[in-house]
Amino acid sequence: QVQLVESGGGLVQAGGSLRLSCTISGRTFSRYATGWFRQAPGKEREFVAAISWGGSSTNYADSVMGRFTISRDNAKKTVYLQMNSLKPEDTAVYYCAADPSITRVPSLWGDWGQGTQVTVSS
Repeated sequence: QVQLVESGGGLVQAGGSLRLSCTISGRTFSRYATGWFRQAPGKEREFVAAISWGGSSTNYADSVMGRFTISRDNAKKTVYLQMNSLKPEDTAVYYCAADPSITRVPSLWGDWGQGTQVTVSS
């Protein structure tokens, strides 16, 4: 019912910035919260950030607090993840997900995009 497509990934040097975008579409409109997750090779998927449908509530993993900012533009049906001061440890495939409510647990999110690769060189 909800489709999500990530974009904006790429290769960046440590200390640099990237902005990821997640476009949301579907046959019917729902007031979904949107989250960003990442998965590095050999590791499980982990929570990065999330935002409520109205944008009034945000949540960040401690590892990205102060460096990443999540935002959304419902008119454009897009959620963004601004990533600053990137570190090699941020290298992963980044996924966006949608669900009626915010949670840090990946398995509780219902709809997922296919991911975009972010690589941070040292």
